[in-house]
Amino acid sequence: MRPDEARAAENERKLHGMLGVYDDILSKNEYLAGDDFTLADLSHLPNSHYIVNSSDRGRRLFTARKHVARWYDKISTRDSWRQVIKMQREHPGAFE
Repeated sequence: MRPDEARAAENERKLHGMLGVYDDILSKNEYLAGDDFTLADLSHLPNSHYIVNSSDRGRRLFTARKHVARWYDKISTRDSWRQVIKMQREHPGAFE
């Protein structure tokens, strides 16, 4: 299947706007819901990981904003998340 570039551009624009809102929130807090890591942050990890690691275009969406970049780096380098990534690499498809 060929990707729908118009739809991709529209969704990228929406994500760009949402990450702007997140950047504002993260300029005041360490994490999305305050100064503690919560389910709000955890629930963003799988999709954020996919976006950041699937293309330079996706990575730039997260690294272009100072506070989002700091937040993503902090949550994506947690030992527990690193273990999830390691397990996925060692056993691809086993957790689907």
